[in-house]
Amino acid sequence: MDSTSASDIVIIHGNSHPDLANLVAERLGIKSGGCSVFHKTNRETMVEIGDSVRGKDIYIIQTGTKDANNNIMELLIMAYACKTSSARSIVGVIPYLPYSKQCKMRKRGCIVSKLLAKMMCTSGLTHIITMDLHQKEIQGFFDIPVDNLRASPFLLQYIQESIPDYRNSVIVARNPNSAKKATSYAERLRLGIAVIHGEQKEAESDQVDGRYSPPPNSRTRTISVSVGVPEHPQKVKPPLNLVGDVNGRIAIMVDDLIDDVQSFVAAADVLKENGACKIYVLATHGLLSSDAPRLIEESAIDEVVVTNTIPHEVQKLQCHKIKTIDISILIGEAIRRIHNKESMSYLFRNVTLED
Repeated sequence: MDSTSASDIVIIHGNSHPDLANLVAERLGIKSGGCSVFHKTNRETMVEIGDSVRGKDIYIIQTGTKDANNNIMELLIMAYACKTSSARSIVGVIPYLPYSKQCKMRKRGCIVSKLLAKMMCTSGLTHIITMDLHQKEIQGFFDIPVDNLRASPFLLQYIQESIPDYRNSVIVARNPNSAKKATSYAERLRLGIAVIHGEQKEAESDQVDGRYSPPPNSRTRTISVSVGVPEHPQKVKPPLNLVGDVNGRIAIMVDDLIDDVQSFVAAADVLKENGACKIYVLATHGLLSSDAPRLIEESAIDEVVVTNTIPHEVQKLQCHKIKTIDISILIGEAIRRIHNKESMSYLFRNVTLED
């Protein structure tokens, strides 16, 4: 980035992932900082911007971690501080968007990622850069441009360069929902695919939550409208079983997020029982909450490969099977292109609807 354009760009970050922010700033040849984010004794978030941001392009690097609520508040307050200090544009660089799994209506819940999108737009953000959203349709919740970058080229490169004899591999979808992603990987690597179906525990029945009100024994006079309406049969999933052949092959499970690893461990056991010689798990975001490192260490999984969108240094100390891929070069290139008003389509070449 040349010196004239670099003078208009400011990179600041919260407390979620300073290492990634420093890597990105280093790649762009820009000094990161000028912003202090801390918490008062009553846990209120305080933001102090040291340098002038008037008329400048601000890039706030803040990802989602296990402390998601604080990460969000830090981002919103930083964005609002820049907005009220007359920044020209404020771009939120959020490699892992918190609450992205809560993007569908469930019972009497709500679509939290829609609420988060409205809050981000209101705070002053003018553009979002994120990576591998849980559902691509989340982009529609925002009233500002959203660039959803893909980490798959880095993970595909890892398979080709770091997995010995990867030609003898099978790409495995941990459940039917991730079959599209697995198919995309398999087609790019010219490999076969296998799908795991079912679940490891019995399906939980619906709790009595008032949807059957008024109660059948109620004395109040009600008009029955349920006559002739067919009842939904209850879903009962079969136990875990594998569709496809992994006998004597390397099994590579792919997903967008690895957090609660019990389902991955159960899937690895099924793959081992079916003769898989090695088992890899590849994911973009490695949240790896609670006792995930211990479970991975004790499981049949040989290696878990994640990118550095979320910090996981502590988990790596607890489990030697976790490997990290650095994606700061992709984020840095996205920032450079947006700042120089260049086309972003180069970063999305060969990306299909299934990716």
